[in-house]
Amino acid sequence: MATNSKAPRSTFGYLPRDSFMHRLGGSTKLLMVLCMSLAVMMGFDTRLLVVMLIVSVIFWKLSKISLRDLATVLLIVLGLMLLNNLFIFLFAPNYGTELYGTRHELVHLPAGYSITAEQLFYQLNVTLKYFAVIPIALLFLTTTEPSQFAAALNRVGVPYKVSYSVSLALRYIPDVQRDFQNISKAQQARGVDTSKDVSFFTRLKNTSHILFPLLLTSLDRIEVISTAMDLRGFGQGKKRTWYRTDEFTWRDVLALSISVLLLLGSIILLWVNGGRFYNPFM
Repeated sequence: MATNSKAPRSTFGYLPRDSFMHRLGGSTKLLMVLCMSLAVMMGFDTRLLVVMLIVSVIFWKLSKISLRDLATVLLIVLGLMLLNNLFIFLFAPNYGTELYGTRHELVHLPAGYSITAEQLFYQLNVTLKYFAVIPIALLFLTTTEPSQFAAALNRVGVPYKVSYSVSLALRYIPDVQRDFQNISKAQQARGVDTSKDVSFFTRLKNTSHILFPLLLTSLDRIEVISTAMDLRGFGQGKKRTWYRTDEFTWRDVLALSISVLLLLGSIILLWVNGGRFYNPFM
C-alpha cells in the first residue's frame, strides 16, 4: 500500500540543499549579514539599495531556496513592511519634503496628507532597505546548520556558552513546529476545531488547548537537555572545540568581497552625498 512520504514544509529553520550558499562557511555568512546590514543602515542612497537588492536576489537564486519554503515568514515581513509604510505616512506625511527641501505635489488631499514625490521617494528607500537586507538574513538562517552557526558566532568573538544557546534555540524551532502539529491533530481528533469553519474568537479560544500542552512539552524538553548538558560538564572550561569547522575557499572570498565592497560603497556615498540621503530633487 502506497504512502505519502512528503514531509511537511518547515516554516523556519535550516533547509538542507546542495547550493553555493550552503557551501559557504558559517563565519563568512555571518560577516556577510553584518556588512550588508551596516551598509543598509548607514544611508538612504537609492542607487546602492538597488544594487544590494540585485545582489540579494542573486544570492537567493544561488541558495536553491524557494519562496514557498519561507512563505509564512515572508508574508509576515511583507505585512510589517506595509504597516511601517502606512504608519510613516499617517504620522509623518510631509517628512520627505522636509528631508529633501523641495515639494512636488502629485495628489492633493485634505488635512495635510497630500501625496508628494519626495514622500514617495523616501518611503521607496525605506521599502528597498527591507528587500536589500532581509533576504540575506533569511538565507543565513536557512542555509547554516545550527552547529555551524554556533561555531561562526564563537569564531567572531561571541562566548561559546551564548553561541551554543543560540544553536539550541535554532535546533528547537523545527521540534516546536512538529509538536504543535501533532498536538493540533490530537486536539482536532477530540473535537477541538481550529479550522476556518469556526469564528475567529472560537479558533483563538481553541488554540489555547494546543498552546498549554505545547508549553508543558517544551518545558520538559528543556529540563532533559539542561540535565544532559550538566552531566557532560558543559560550561566547565573557558574554551571548547567544535564538531564542524569550515575551510576558507574561493566561494568565501568571493561572497565576502562582494559584501565588503557594498559596505565600502555605502561609506563612500556618505562622503559623495554629503550625508546619509541621496537627493535627486536638487
